[in-house]
This record gives sequence, structure tokens and C-alpha cells, in this order.
Amino acid sequence: MHEYSIVGAMIERVEAEARARNATAVRHVHVRIGELSGVEPDLLASAYQVFRERTVCESAELSIERVEARWECGECGSAGISGGSLRCAICGGAPRLAQGDEILLQRIEMEVE
Repeated sequence: MHEYSIVGAMIERVEAEARARNATAVRHVHVRIGELSGVEPDLLASAYQVFRERTVCESAELSIERVEARWECGECGSAGISGGSLRCAICGGAPRLAQGDEILLQRIEMEVE
């Protein structure tokens, strides 16, 4: 269950950003999780509940935006190619994943003096 290590690293990053801005509290943490990232959003949320205790994130809500996988042609950029398709119908180029494998700390809402 690598969600625990991801949440641990995320909270470390949030704490570093809060410290750098002399924040008095963190109120909300927003993340984007791609469907092909290998991260289960429900497990990530559960791990966050455990790890946030006694950290700057203790009272911060977690919002998870799920991102669907989207493929496009690596040659011509044509969108809408399915992941199972081996070639672009327009130019014959190989598809590449345009989105859907990301794990991003999107935004941190914090209080600063």
C-alpha cells in the first residue's frame, strides 16, 4: 500500500511550503490523481486521515480530483485515440498518454499573518 508513503511525502511538502510562508495553519490540500497512476484515491484519503494527526495538516481537508486517462497521437497530436489502439487513424503515429498518470499536489490553502 504505497499510498501511505505518498501521503507521508505530501505532508512533508505541505509542511515545508507552510514553513516557507510562515503559515499559521493549513486549511485545505488539493491533489490530482490520474486513473493510471497506480494510486487508489480512497486509500489515499484514508492514509491522509491517519498521517495528518499532529502535523500542520491536522485540521486541513483533503480534496482529490480524479483525472481520466487521455491519449493522443505522438506524431500529429490528434486526440481521442484509445489506449488500446496501436496507431493513429489519421497519420499512423503511435499514441502517447497525454494525461491520467499524474499524482500532483495541486494547491495548498493556508493562513498566513
